[in-house]
Amino acid sequence: MSTPGPFAARTAIFTRLRAAAPAQSLTMPDVAAYYDASPLPGAADRMTRFSERARSWQAEVIETDRDHWLEALAGVLEAKGVRRLLAGRDTAIGHALETSSVPSQLHWYDDPIESCKDFLFDAVDAGITTALGGIAETGSLILWPNRNEPRTLSLVPALHIAVLDARQLHETLHDAMRAQAWAADLPTNALLVTGPSKTADIQRLLVYGAHGPKQLVILLLRDEANL
Repeated sequence: MSTPGPFAARTAIFTRLRAAAPAQSLTMPDVAAYYDASPLPGAADRMTRFSERARSWQAEVIETDRDHWLEALAGVLEAKGVRRLLAGRDTAIGHALETSSVPSQLHWYDDPIESCKDFLFDAVDAGITTALGGIAETGSLILWPNRNEPRTLSLVPALHIAVLDARQLHETLHDAMRAQAWAADLPTNALLVTGPSKTADIQRLLVYGAHGPKQLVILLLRDEANL
């Protein structure tokens, strides 16, 4: 008895696929209706749930407030032994850092990567970025890299420090997209960051820092209602 060749097997597979019923896909209104109909936890403990889930992914969450986050940052830099902190200059974070006690460690990400690659990869200890928002359901950060805070600022240094305003915490990604009107101004590179970089590709051993930062510290700026 002869064994069917590879082309016969492929033909049989394609025949079954063509005969199958068309796959059902969700349209955008269906997605919105699904989330609208899904009960969501209340906003009262959203910050707690975000912090717990972020920590479950090995992120460090430091709760502070808008008047003292620079002091919290200084504590992180001392505890982590950070000598060179990289930041975007023309940002709210950058303006605050200029008048803080951090400038002795502060370096600006002003140059194109072609001219600062060696410094970025070999000398920088930490990069600090703004978080556009956070997702309580997964403990994820939302980043929108731009010219002042390029993707490499959060990707290359071994330590990524993110500053997140608790008022920008949302329950789900869908909630964040709708509340922040992503459809009207979606960037070319929207990122979700859940814990530090990790992989288990090699022998299924979990390794941190294989494709990015080994550590993630989130400075969570509490809302006044949570003080």
